Amino acid sequence: MLTSIRPDRDAVALAVSGLLGGLLLWLLGLHTQGGHSSLGPWVTLVPLTAMAAAELLRRNAPRTALTVGVLALVADQFTWGNLATILMFTDVMYAAVLYGTPAAARRLPVATLLITVASTIGFLAWFRKPEALLIGLVIGLVSFVPALTGVSVRSHRAAAESARLAAAQTARLAEMDRTQAVIAERARMARELHDMVANHLSAVAIHSTAALSIDDPETSRNALKVIRENSVEGLAEMRRLIGLLREGGQDEVPAAAPTLAALDTLIEQTNTNGASGGLVCSLEDSREPGADPLPTPVELAAYRIVQESLTNALKHAAPGPVVVRLGQAGELLTVEVTSAFGSRAGPTAPGSGAGLVGMRERVALLGGTFVAGAEPDGDGTKIWRVRAELPVREREMRE
Repeated sequence: MLTSIRPDRDAVALAVSGLLGGLLLWLLGLHTQGGHSSLGPWVTLVPLTAMAAAELLRRNAPRTALTVGVLALVADQFTWGNLATILMFTDVMYAAVLYGTPAAARRLPVATLLITVASTIGFLAWFRKPEALLIGLVIGLVSFVPALTGVSVRSHRAAAESARLAAAQTARLAEMDRTQAVIAERARMARELHDMVANHLSAVAIHSTAALSIDDPETSRNALKVIRENSVEGLAEMRRLIGLLREGGQDEVPAAAPTLAALDTLIEQTNTNGASGGLVCSLEDSREPGADPLPTPVELAAYRIVQESLTNALKHAAPGPVVVRLGQAGELLTVEVTSAFGSRAGPTAPGSGAGLVGMRERVALLGGTFVAGAEPDGDGTKIWRVRAELPVREREMRE
């Protein structure tokens, strides 16, 4: 509490210099009233000392300082007068506007202006001489001008503080945007890596397990063939991803992103990988031939949804048909993959659920809808259905 009311160095310096300057003027006999006061010259030191005390409170208690300063200035007019008292009062008035409350900063300039105008008119009516205007000018210089200066400085400080806060807020928003961009990019890379590699690694895991569990040379040879094919294709996909992430490399331009035109190859590969598990994959494309090409993000998202759905079927589906259906109605592309729901004998691959999360994120980024789950089929069995509806216009996609 004591620290909050302790005067700062500037206030002490102004008070001491004002008091010493006033004492020097008093010793030299320089007064503002010309010696017309009936009081002794020493009385001039009382308002001078009071004004110096007000200077000590200029920043921590500006209202109190202004009250003391006004009283000291009025008292000085009944003494021989001291120029240092008047000069210190201008600083007290300036500090009252600069460091005072917002209400005081608004009212003091108006009040001092009214006092200046009223005093000028009053002295002019009293003396009836043009020289009376000089008294009003002095009052304005002592009260209104310091108050106006305080308002100007306060406004500049407020503007600078607002600019600083705005700059800090902009920096925080930029940092938040950067963090979100990094998170989004990491999520995108995780989806791409999972979708590209999971299919091949699942086939490798299933067929390697079959080769180890079934002691048959023909089975082992076929499993090794599938393992090799998926390993080579997985490495090619990894090289493509690394090529997309590399900056300033000397490698060739990475291959283009896969599209729905490559679904035939994906279906054929799934039939090869899932033959041992009794899976038969087929494609039903009801879209009109010769339709306009879809935007690249839609093509890539649809391809990855089909790829991940087939990977899940390869890992979890019961023996039976796996049907991939494509359709387009108006501005919506429909992607649907169904497979038999249940367990099957033989080797399987574990799942983490990341594939469904990745598909849902892809659809959400494009502003579409996604549904996945088990549901009853017409013949009393259950099927696992993955269905996504994607807008085909890029202007409707979410950034």
